[in-house]
Amino acid sequence: MLIQLTYASRTSRVLGPADIKDILGASQRNNARAGITGALCLNNGIFLQQLEGDRAAVNALYHRLLKDTRHKDTAVLDFGEIPHRRFTSWSMGLLGSLDANRQLFLKYSSTPRFRPVQHEHLDAAQLL
Repeated sequence: MLIQLTYASRTSRVLGPADIKDILGASQRNNARAGITGALCLNNGIFLQQLEGDRAAVNALYHRLLKDTRHKDTAVLDFGEIPHRRFTSWSMGLLGSLDANRQLFLKYSSTPRFRPVQHEHLDAAQLL
């Protein structure tokens, strides 16, 4: 079963370009081994990430992310089965906060500035 999980979290500290490079490098190596694809965006101190893959692999990765000290206020925004991967060639890609990605940001935000609505989050414990 192929699933997609979308979550948001706040950064626990200011992250610079070197931090983002480290996150992407580690994600690409680890996700390739686990058969996970996806994309990451950092905008206004908020991570938005979509993960795709086998249910058990995505579940294990999400639970590791919950323990990552760079994240706080982590919440699942969307979860479900998907017929095919959206990010077929990305073990982890970086989406810029550009106008081209605006629709993705607005899907999970109640304002034009990316701010996921906290009370609408799904309970991850019930999903995974």
